Amino acid sequence: MSRFAVYLAATAMLVWPTTVVDAEVVTRSAAAKIPAYPKRIVSINPCADALLMQLADKGQIASISHYSHDKRATSIPLDLALKFPVTSGTAEEILAMRPDLVVAGSIVAQPTTQALKRLGIPLVQLSIPQSVAESQQQISQLAEIVGAKQRGIKVNQRIVNAFAKAKPVDDEKIPALIWRSGGLVPGDGTLPDELLRRTGFENVSSTYGLSRWDVLPLEHLVARPPHLLFSNAMEAKAGRRDRMLSHPVMKKLSHRIMIADYPARLLHCAGPTLIDAVTTLSAARRKLKAGL
Repeated sequence: MSRFAVYLAATAMLVWPTTVVDAEVVTRSAAAKIPAYPKRIVSINPCADALLMQLADKGQIASISHYSHDKRATSIPLDLALKFPVTSGTAEEILAMRPDLVVAGSIVAQPTTQALKRLGIPLVQLSIPQSVAESQQQISQLAEIVGAKQRGIKVNQRIVNAFAKAKPVDDEKIPALIWRSGGLVPGDGTLPDELLRRTGFENVSSTYGLSRWDVLPLEHLVARPPHLLFSNAMEAKAGRRDRMLSHPVMKKLSHRIMIADYPARLLHCAGPTLIDAVTTLSAARRKLKAGL
């Protein structure tokens, strides 16, 4: 797996809490006051990159996460990402960009946070949204921080429109599963679980005895496959080889059930990525129903 895939798996299983009550989706450091219109924003998180591309003026973005220059990990178009400098998130690299605002994920290296605090550079940390509502709240808050409240409203409206378009015309809940590199499965109570439910699916992860984020062995999947399997196997065929996704038994399984492509980037972030995610889920459901 790529470094970002490992990072995703770790944060999914270790950072996402079992229950969420009034979760903070944006945390501001108390070290310095955030400018009303930040002119040099440094992002050190790929999901923050995707949000800033939608919310901030391009001239405000001084640099983005190095993940966004990796076609295997980026959550924004690579040709767009390549127009911006990147940092790997070290304090030295960040400070060299002379930021007046740093946007990060929920985990930031302590030397970096200490350096920013010492120099009075404001840090905004974005949590991993647990729901569509939390994601939209995060968009609104970050939009205000970067001085683009109206853009936040527009992005959230696009998300609302995408869900309305993806809503199924019938009440049937089709058994489905998202199964990605290494056998990682999002279970009940996760954001992908909400996306499945809202696009007309039943997330059957619990029938395998899986928890919120868990690993489903290939043999268990083949023994009791769902009606529809969402997988990033196409990426494995394109060079990102994965022992489970590229196993010959997957080809045999494709003759028994429908396997739909669900790129790994759709699990990386929320925000504007939700639009592509529900569009992909909805299209697969319509294709399945058309073939019945």
